[in-house]
Amino acid sequence: MANAIINVTNLRLRTFIGFNPEEREKKQDVVINLEIHYPAEQACETDEVDQALNYKVITKEVINIVENGHFLLLEKLVAEILAACHSHSSVHYAKARVDKPHALRFADSVSLTLDWAK
Repeated sequence: MANAIINVTNLRLRTFIGFNPEEREKKQDVVINLEIHYPAEQACETDEVDQALNYKVITKEVINIVENGHFLLLEKLVAEILAACHSHSSVHYAKARVDKPHALRFADSVSLTLDWAK
């Protein structure tokens, strides 16, 4: 079996994330990285679009979740993104990482990663 690994790197979006009063009123930047595994043997053999996982569809779902969401915790945001990735039946592994830039005074960002396997 040909195991395809799709990586979406540094998807930059804005959302309501955090539980402090100012975080509840103003959108903040987040940076999202996804790793999605699926069997690609048929796509490799046939070169047919319908045999491949459409990463554009998944990315649009993630954008919708993030831009229209309100989250207190990174854990919930990352879990929702991860659920969008593995809701597609051909996906057998997915990992999502969300960075929250400037969340700490002396750090570039704080991130949280979750993964899922079928």
